[in-house]
Amino acid sequence: MRVPQWVKNGLIVIAPAAAGILFRADVLRHTAVAFVSFCLISSAGYLVNDLRDAPADREHPTKRYRAIASGQLSPRRARVAAVVLLVVGFVLPFFLWHPWGLLLILGLYVVITLAYIFGLKNVAVVEFAALASGFFLRAYAGATASHVFVSTWFLMVISFGALFLVVGKRSSELKKIGVGSTRRVLAEYSPEFLTSALTLSATAVVTGYCLWAFDTSATGLSSIHHHVIPIRLSVIPVVLATLFIMRAAEAGDGAAPEELVLRNRTVQLLAASWAVLLFIGVYA
Repeated sequence: MRVPQWVKNGLIVIAPAAAGILFRADVLRHTAVAFVSFCLISSAGYLVNDLRDAPADREHPTKRYRAIASGQLSPRRARVAAVVLLVVGFVLPFFLWHPWGLLLILGLYVVITLAYIFGLKNVAVVEFAALASGFFLRAYAGATASHVFVSTWFLMVISFGALFLVVGKRSSELKKIGVGSTRRVLAEYSPEFLTSALTLSATAVVTGYCLWAFDTSATGLSSIHHHVIPIRLSVIPVVLATLFIMRAAEAGDGAAPEELVLRNRTVQLLAASWAVLLFIGVYA
């Protein structure tokens, strides 16, 4: 079920938090339901993925220890668990007011996840979009669950931020384990292409966040309802984190997003600094 990867679902909090309404009782309830639903449905996806990849995982130096590949979890129980998690994940939103937007996003996530598992993971570049969409849908689910209108800049930052993390992970994998790994799509990429894609997405992330932070309109972070100085200072940890992740990816030390958040002290410090500055700017 990849419990450590549930940290990705923290993206659900960003939209209501940036809108300054996260601590309203109804918004907290909606956000919590969206978070739990994504945890359950994403876990069902991981089970389906491991069922399909079990033969290849047994040949991998680390993936062979996964529960299904190692035989700790039988395929039958994995299938039953996946169905139960999927059903419960789709039932929970019905306890919310007007859940149709959230249900649509959850449905899109399932469709894209299954398409990735059963084919898109081996299609160069397209696999970037499939993986990045998971991050985008999580972030947008937080807005949809509480019916929050989101800025265009927010969507840009989330979209290219997701692409940035995916490309960074692939760049690191290519340098560290090479094209002979069980991830066949790595053979389709060159280091030069991945470096260019990483630079492109990093530029879009930093530009989009700066525009969002400096935007004084009703949906900008520097609106008249917020404290401008801490919000604009939050650009600093965003830029530094982007540069740090780029450096790690180029050196072959890049990690999955959940590993960056849970294990890397530098990323944790920068993320905490950004969160504190944003909190002060929006809520103080």
